[in-house]
Amino acid sequence: MLPKQPSPLEVQALPITHPENFPVASLLCPPHLRPAIAAIYAFARAADDIADEGHLSTDERLNLLMAFRHELQATKEASGTQAAIFLPLHQVITQFTLPVHLLDDLLKAFEQDVKATAEGSTFANMSALLGYCQLSANPVGRLLLHLYGVTDAQALLRSDAICSALQLINFWQDLSEDMPRGRFYLPQDQVHKETPLLIEELCEHSHQLMMQGAPLVHQVPGRAGWELRLVVQGGLRILEKVKALGPQVLTIRPRLRAWDFPLMLWRALWMRPRQWENKAP
Repeated sequence: MLPKQPSPLEVQALPITHPENFPVASLLCPPHLRPAIAAIYAFARAADDIADEGHLSTDERLNLLMAFRHELQATKEASGTQAAIFLPLHQVITQFTLPVHLLDDLLKAFEQDVKATAEGSTFANMSALLGYCQLSANPVGRLLLHLYGVTDAQALLRSDAICSALQLINFWQDLSEDMPRGRFYLPQDQVHKETPLLIEELCEHSHQLMMQGAPLVHQVPGRAGWELRLVVQGGLRILEKVKALGPQVLTIRPRLRAWDFPLMLWRALWMRPRQWENKAP
């Protein structure tokens, strides 16, 4: 059963201004959930910008993220410069009883990013990378499932697999931009390999993870399930482009083009449960 619809005074969130590979509050999303998803997105986007954008010092970034945490956990009405983010977010938290700890996990991931950039730290192995994904990506999927009223354990595990796969794919997609900025998301126990082999193995791992989670598209109800199909196919399409570039992905960022969407839609239409028999967690 889906959560109740918002009152006539629907929340209003900041507009989505950053380009995204995957749908965010798209036309396929249930209309009564679009403001809630937009409010969550605005919070995550603003916090991510604190961690990534501009010329702030490490301490300034961490202090701003801490201020975000205080606003997130505050019971009083939001005010000041962040009211446009936290007024709608707090309304959504109240309306849908959102698990606030999942939003806080996102802040932990952004704080980890800031510290990693300052220290030039890396991820020792794939397990460490997936531990980061548990904070940076998986909470988003679980928040959306909460809005959709899907709460069983298998669905949550499948959501985690999809979100971790999307995060890893985004890492491989952004290698040409992240590495010059001091962000190293390659598992260090594998970087000794020849670059073509390394890229191929990273892509294969991400593909397997996505396929583990893909049966979730048949558990999410209605239009949201169709949006999830496109999210999965968008991630897989980017992964194909990364694999095709091979070592060139270190200097070229692959992206979705207009002509990719008919292919993604066609593949989404033909997603069948039998594709993942004996592969799902």
